[in-house]
Amino acid sequence: MSLQAKLSVIQQVSEYLKAHIQDGSWPVGSKIPSENTLAHILGASRASIRVAIQQFVGVGVLESWQGKGTFVKRDILDVFPSKDSVLAQKTYMDIEKVLEFRSFLEPEGCRIAARNPTPELIQALERHLRNMMDNIGNRKVFVEQDILFHKCIAQGSGNMLLEKSLSEVFNATFLFHLQMNEIFGYQDGIYYHSIILNAIRNKKTKLARKLMDEHIQQAIAHLKAQ
Repeated sequence: MSLQAKLSVIQQVSEYLKAHIQDGSWPVGSKIPSENTLAHILGASRASIRVAIQQFVGVGVLESWQGKGTFVKRDILDVFPSKDSVLAQKTYMDIEKVLEFRSFLEPEGCRIAARNPTPELIQALERHLRNMMDNIGNRKVFVEQDILFHKCIAQGSGNMLLEKSLSEVFNATFLFHLQMNEIFGYQDGIYYHSIILNAIRNKKTKLARKLMDEHIQQAIAHLKAQ
């Protein structure tokens, strides 16, 4: 199965879980169906069911207890964007399109941020990179810090439209980024964030733009190669 097909199956399972939590079919405190039951209902593999469930566990919506099952821990509305979001959730169904959208904005935002980075920006980027390195193997925390690194650069550009647009994209695609991390691992993110940070620290604007573009284009290339 291709990577895009695998992501599509996992996303379909995620949408099924999300819908049943969101419409109250599975209220907070209730036990959701077993992996075997969900696999039978959805015609998906247990592996895909497990990945989708773990993503919801990762963001605190579900919790799993060995020997007992998986339960709804909290409501889902604060994890996913509302219907009034500038871009509808269906816009984010294709991770390749999400990455392409990021490639339109982030390299230029990185260039602008590198023109005159504040000490606070550098310290924040260093902190998020260090937290990424300290959490290799902890997918949820690693991805959170990865996203915060990118958000800090957008904020450092001083362009509110850029910052708001990227913030909404990241907030709406957290599960996608968990999926990407599961497939591609940790090292590329740490490598590119390290050299991007150095370029910003040294005010190398063209290099900062180039590296951010490479970072995103490499993710797109990996996606297409699977």
